[in-house]
Amino acid sequence: MLAAEHLGAVAVIAATAAALVAGARLRPGSWTTLAARALALVLVAAEVSWWIYLAVTGARGAELATALPLQLCDTAIFVAALALLVRKQLLVEVTYFWGLAGTIQALITPDLPQHFPSFPFFQYYVAHGGIVTAALFLVVGLHQWPRRDAVLRVLALTIAYVLVVGGIDAATGANYLYLRSKPAGGSLLDLLGPWPWYIAWAALVGIAFLIILDAPFQWLRHRKAERG
Repeated sequence: MLAAEHLGAVAVIAATAAALVAGARLRPGSWTTLAARALALVLVAAEVSWWIYLAVTGARGAELATALPLQLCDTAIFVAALALLVRKQLLVEVTYFWGLAGTIQALITPDLPQHFPSFPFFQYYVAHGGIVTAALFLVVGLHQWPRRDAVLRVLALTIAYVLVVGGIDAATGANYLYLRSKPAGGSLLDLLGPWPWYIAWAALVGIAFLIILDAPFQWLRHRKAERG
């Protein structure tokens, strides 16, 4: 974290997202559809390539058992790809809130032991950076703002998802969503106390992030209503 390779990767992601958002706002047109499809393809390819990499490198059974796409970021990859392709509002809202409240934390404090220029390094930043880029491109660039009740809707879906994944963790001994222990490489969860208290605190922080991310759109809707 905060090494040159980390900061460089984040800078590239930020520049790519900024360019797509600025382009969509300043020069909207048919190219945005092509860009959305290309980004969706990159996201899916990044996730599938990880499974292929594990198989080709002869990953152990334990590694394969924990490689299912059940981490929030893994699931967000497919949600974001589908949102880019079909532009359904619920998918866009989930991509936005999961991407900026959750995935961006993985970019700030990466749980990644491999270094540049290894394949896992590129796969990690392409996948996570792609989710954040998709969220900003759809919502800020293409103006698909979250609806008024989007926070409650996404929160309900997130709770349901955590309960399902928690059941899988309990049954298999896996650690998806870090419900059984914190990331070994350190993360923001280290600031939230020991297990299981960090889970409760993380939930409260997550809710706060959802409200903060929704606040600009609530304000914009209020201003628009005032203008009549």
